[in-house]
Amino acid sequence: MKNESIWKLENRPFQTKILNNDITTDVLIIGGGITGISSAFYLKDSNLKITLIEANTIGSGATLNTTGKMTFLQGLIYHKLENIFDFNTSLKYLQSQLEAINLIEQNIKTYNIDCNYLKNSSYVYTNNEKEIKEFIKEQNFFDKINLKYKIIDKLPIDLDCKYGIKVENTAVFHPIKYLYRLTEEILKNNIDIYEHTTALKIEESDQKYRVYTKDGIITANKIVVATHYPFFIVPALIPFKTHLEKEYVLASKIDKIKEFNAITNKNPIVSTRYHQDKNNYIIFASIESKLAKNLNNEANFSRLIKKFEHQFENKITNLWFTYDLITNDKLPIIGEVKRNFYIATGFNKWGMTNGTIAGKILSDLMTNQPNQYIELFEPNREITMEQIKNFFIDGFTSASSFIDSKINKNKEFYENVEFRTIDNISCGIYTDENKKQHIVKNKCPHMGCSLIFNNEEKTWDCPCHGSRYDLDGNVIKGPSNQNIRFKH
Repeated sequence: MKNESIWKLENRPFQTKILNNDITTDVLIIGGGITGISSAFYLKDSNLKITLIEANTIGSGATLNTTGKMTFLQGLIYHKLENIFDFNTSLKYLQSQLEAINLIEQNIKTYNIDCNYLKNSSYVYTNNEKEIKEFIKEQNFFDKINLKYKIIDKLPIDLDCKYGIKVENTAVFHPIKYLYRLTEEILKNNIDIYEHTTALKIEESDQKYRVYTKDGIITANKIVVATHYPFFIVPALIPFKTHLEKEYVLASKIDKIKEFNAITNKNPIVSTRYHQDKNNYIIFASIESKLAKNLNNEANFSRLIKKFEHQFENKITNLWFTYDLITNDKLPIIGEVKRNFYIATGFNKWGMTNGTIAGKILSDLMTNQPNQYIELFEPNREITMEQIKNFFIDGFTSASSFIDSKINKNKEFYENVEFRTIDNISCGIYTDENKKQHIVKNKCPHMGCSLIFNNEEKTWDCPCHGSRYDLDGNVIKGPSNQNIRFKH
């Protein structure tokens, strides 16, 4: 069994550049996942000079850990958006998801992308009779727009279901194969991509932006921040508008796939889909919580496996987890946050569709093209009562996780890990199987939270905002963009 995503590929069909000097560009895109690559892709025919940088490798972040669904049936989101905003806002969000699915399908057909694309049905369901009234509210919204759906009381597989909604015209695919093919097309259009290039600081001067990296300064007229979680606080104030949730995922070989994907309405979420490649797989996700809760990864994976094995007898091949950035008004944050400074984040578990539509919106904004979704996802949109309520909830969660990280460092589930002060610096120490000690600074540079040790993947993880570091303190996932290596 591998502790890595099923989407991880050993080979890729392109090469990128190495940054070793200062450069100038019209547009700098920071982030090489579905959002950044889609943004570059939709800008490839413009007359702008486009540069993309990625802290690790293309598709190594949130896109690698997704379940790879393309669906507009995203839980019971539409009646909730109608309640928070209004009918037109909810309708426009639905239209944006349908357009994103269409954009992906067009690209697959146009460029003959072999990404295990499979058209299928989507289900949202519950085993709790008390939730049925929420489903009826969602049905009422679908009835108003004449969207076809079907009421169900069982799934195509043996999972408990009392009530649910089924829709057609959704799909699943291999997200990294798709992303790699788009990257090939981008590189053909003279767009420069630099991997292993971390944006450390952004400064604005003379109506231009200067992005500092360890290998050079990049000067740009426009900046797109397409990272899963932005590494800065101002502008946008993302930590105060969102919270992170963590979900555990596994893949298992099966004899035959089924043409559907499904998700439960409420926590604990159970998400199911199938994948057909050289082998057939079922992908099963569950054990979900806010990032600061349930910190014992080993125990959480055990719970996931137990839950899966209760329903299935198939051999598990892969285990991994994913982070989702959840906005406090249930809409993604996409657009211009200040002059020529663009951002896309907060996709609420639906990164494939929202990352794709974000790429189209951002490219249209930068080329002064009309786009009907610009106002919908406006980063500086008016504050709703739901935002105000969740602002305090998310703020309390962030504060609680920060305080807990400082007080309760020596979690009872740790093995071979201790925390102590060395040279007046709080440090975390992991002793490996060869008795070698790996010492890091026990403080995340992003916002100062103390770290926990992930014994499953042997990483140091931030319980507040999801930054991750390898055994020796090298940053492997943001929002942090600085290492925590310790030297005497």
